[in-house]
Amino acid sequence: MTALLETGKLCKRFGGVVALDELDMAVARNEILGLIGPNGSGKTTFFNVVTGIYSTDAGRVRFDGADITNAAARAVYRAGIFRTFQRSRLSLPLSIFDNIMIGDHKRLDQRLWFNLMRRRAFKREFEQACGRARALIEVFEPALAERMFEPVAGLPMIDRRRIEICRALISEPKLLLLDEPSAGMTHDETAELMNDIFLVRERNKNLTIVIVEHEMGVIERITDRCVVLNFGRKIAEGRYRDVAADAQVQEAYLGVA
Repeated sequence: MTALLETGKLCKRFGGVVALDELDMAVARNEILGLIGPNGSGKTTFFNVVTGIYSTDAGRVRFDGADITNAAARAVYRAGIFRTFQRSRLSLPLSIFDNIMIGDHKRLDQRLWFNLMRRRAFKREFEQACGRARALIEVFEPALAERMFEPVAGLPMIDRRRIEICRALISEPKLLLLDEPSAGMTHDETAELMNDIFLVRERNKNLTIVIVEHEMGVIERITDRCVVLNFGRKIAEGRYRDVAADAQVQEAYLGVA
């Protein structure tokens, strides 16, 4: 397995609470990895440590061959990692286009002189950005592309999730971290969104995805492999059907004594 992301003896504590306990984990290039476990098992903390929101107390993080342990969030983003959050982080008064382009600020020319004085170059950049955003939206829901300059406040939850994923994809990341993308959606909406993710993966074979999800039907359907956490420790890994049959996993996660 050629690892894109690796952690070694990764630790994170909050006072007396150990959120990550010497976690060794590897994510292969181009796979979809499911990260599962009961509430409080360390899944979101893992995302936060990898993306620079939290610093590590011990251990290391390597991405694409480089050490990114305790790197700033901006540096992690520039390295090619983008994430979504369980709770929507869209700016509701802004348009679909504006929300998506927030995710591409590393490629936008943000200099005052460029934006005020070089109007033709600014127009070209704007038109190119519109084309990239439209192409992404059309993968998910072509009708949304016709509403690109409407505020996202009027969109249903599934379309808001689509826009969040488009915002993550616009910068062409190598690794996409999805934190409970089905939160707040119906069963049918969840199935529809998973179809969208499959389609994105089909069109971008170089994209690696780690998904945190409580809907086990989603995990079973979409992932190549799973890692199960409990109290910050890895207790199992492998294909979903294998980890779901593990007695330790059933006790920790499925509530089977």
